[in-house]
Amino acid sequence: MKYLLGTDIGTSGTKTVLMNTEGELIAQDLQEYDVLTPKPLWAEQWPDVWYRGAVDSIRNTVAKSGVAASDIKGIAISGLYGGSGIPLDENMEPVRPCMIWMDRRANEETQWVLDNIGEEKLLRITQNGADPYYGYTKILWMKNHEPENWAKTRLFLPPNDYVIYKMTGEVAIDYSSAGNIGGIFDMNTRTWSKELLDDMGIPASMMPQRIVESTDIVGGLKEDIAAELGLEPGMPVIASGIDCGAANIGLGVFEPGVYAAAIGTSMCAALISDKPVKGKGLIVWPYLYDARRLSYNFAGGATAGAIVKWFRDTLCQWEKEEQDRTGVSVYDQLNEAAEKVPAGSEGLVVLPYFMGERSPIWDSDAKGTIVGLSLAHTKAHLYRAFLEAVAYSLRDAMEATSDDLGDYILLAGGVTKSKLWRQIFADVTGYPVVCPKEDVEANMGDVMLAGIGTGLLTYEQTKRWQVLDKPVKPSVEGHRRYSRYFAVYKSVYEHLKGDMKELSELQ
Repeated sequence: MKYLLGTDIGTSGTKTVLMNTEGELIAQDLQEYDVLTPKPLWAEQWPDVWYRGAVDSIRNTVAKSGVAASDIKGIAISGLYGGSGIPLDENMEPVRPCMIWMDRRANEETQWVLDNIGEEKLLRITQNGADPYYGYTKILWMKNHEPENWAKTRLFLPPNDYVIYKMTGEVAIDYSSAGNIGGIFDMNTRTWSKELLDDMGIPASMMPQRIVESTDIVGGLKEDIAAELGLEPGMPVIASGIDCGAANIGLGVFEPGVYAAAIGTSMCAALISDKPVKGKGLIVWPYLYDARRLSYNFAGGATAGAIVKWFRDTLCQWEKEEQDRTGVSVYDQLNEAAEKVPAGSEGLVVLPYFMGERSPIWDSDAKGTIVGLSLAHTKAHLYRAFLEAVAYSLRDAMEATSDDLGDYILLAGGVTKSKLWRQIFADVTGYPVVCPKEDVEANMGDVMLAGIGTGLLTYEQTKRWQVLDKPVKPSVEGHRRYSRYFAVYKSVYEHLKGDMKELSELQ
């Protein structure tokens, strides 16, 4: 039997899995870490945190498995939205922490791009707009605010590509990570835009010149790294790409016309297409399969599961004590109580903008908001309203993307574990929700990409790995009721966005 590894470098941790070529999970390991937030709207991570997380999780997974190194035939490594990418000096050492996707400091740079280059030109060349979310605005922030660091920088590399470089000595960037940087990548030619790089004063040499498919072998493991990991020198390392795209691969999405949402710390809700999508405020980059033809067109909340985790960590001390006493998880306790609350949480609406918001509203000043509280409301009402807020955010993303999203939504991530939340998503959106029977994360997609890249698997074989559960159908009455609440959700933001901006200025 032959085996493959899949490693995903996430925002809060790095996870590795080992699977055989039949799609069976053999072993796994997770290494957790934190995000640095030294100032409001800042979010950074040191690259060596990612590298050590990858090394430790791979080594532990291999050790737990008991599988001989000679039977492990490849690894693919995906990563979070790497924002600016890691600024590296002439010795390939990090110059500063990486500004990740959550970082929204580059407001002035965004406005400069709009004023001096214009959104029409950006959309025509890159199919993306201007916002602090994008890596290129963060690169401009560094250029403007940290001239000493800028002078030292020779190259920007996304998180997964940096880890691959450290393990193989080879410099490359996958198409999805290149496209996700935004306003300097030409989606028409699938290469760097010299015109836009020149407009922004970013040397083309700072961008990796080798752009690869997510199934390409970037290089082989260096001898010293292989020894540390318990693997064979020269074992192929496959590029993979952005982790939410890898999660879509794990769902078996290889063709255009499928709408899938991955609900993790943030939300990535995307339509895979083979032609430009005329949506509003979308983030667009090459897909992890057939990258020169297919695009990943997504809108999605900056904070999704993150606000539910915030609720648990901030407001649920009693439930934590009950969990220690009974073994019933905090989330199970909260879900059981929230199931007794009617749809709409009896007049509560939450805006999930706890870190500003990216697509589709693109507002760094947007704030988390609770509207409608009364003395009659309980913690269960609040918790349900938080779940509903993420579902409203998905509906907002869907309506911004296209009128033709197919017959159902593929839903992956921690949300799939909650029967209540699945039904809320179906009722809010009005679409049947289909979830994988087994929890699918980017790691499964990584294993698939590793198998295809090494020639051990075909796309048809990997598609058979995924078994989907029965659809959760929307309730007619539930959808009708939630549609009224969704209208309030939209209206509240429109009425309060001026005050939200004022609050940002007061911080």
